[in-house]
Amino acid sequence: MAGNQKAIKLRIKSVQSTMQICKAMERAENSRPYFEALQGTLAQIAAENIDMMSIYTKEPQNDDWCFIVIAGDRGFAGGYNNNLFRLVEEQMEGHEACVLPIGKKALEHFSNRKVPVVSDSFTEAGDISVADCFEIARLICHGYKEGGFGHVAIVYTNFVNMMVQEPKFIPILPLPDMKSLLPKDAPEAKKRQIIYEPNSEAVFNAIVPEYLAGLIYGAVCESVASELAARRTAMEAATNN
Repeated sequence: MAGNQKAIKLRIKSVQSTMQICKAMERAENSRPYFEALQGTLAQIAAENIDMMSIYTKEPQNDDWCFIVIAGDRGFAGGYNNNLFRLVEEQMEGHEACVLPIGKKALEHFSNRKVPVVSDSFTEAGDISVADCFEIARLICHGYKEGGFGHVAIVYTNFVNMMVQEPKFIPILPLPDMKSLLPKDAPEAKKRQIIYEPNSEAVFNAIVPEYLAGLIYGAVCESVASELAARRTAMEAATNN
């Protein structure tokens, strides 16, 4: 009887974990159309205004980096956090760098190593909202425009499936050639086809933080799902041993 009760409890935890993972991925899917629309708008403005020079597309002001690192809130997730931190440290090598940690383990890791922290306000990855991602994007854009760092990247864990989660490094600033993000079947843009107020550069710059917030939010959802899956796999392995 005791064995059956234990099996039932494990089964309940497994189902709850699966539901949480599905919820995290659903959040990402539901928000994607809005942020894809922002990306399309940026690409269209860039294509129609070839002489536009946004600070977000110019050559970096310096070679310092800021890493938005999304790690776990708890331990007992196998190599989930360690694999991510190893990737960050590889990318940091040879550069002056700061971090904006998301998740308790990220803050602990980099604080212990005396890496400058942009903000310690986002210590629960599982509770990060879209509004939080907008705030993170604003902080990052402010630091970038002020010259605090010349490059920005997100480092997170991509959810492949329940058994596979991969650490990812994605540079986000300076922006890539936004024109290249237009659909292949998009009509050829004509210079100043649309009149932007006050001008195309101002509109472009106003959209960038919202676009970056979308990238951050998607990465947070992927990371939360990955942490849940990694913890479930680690706990099941420990139980079976």
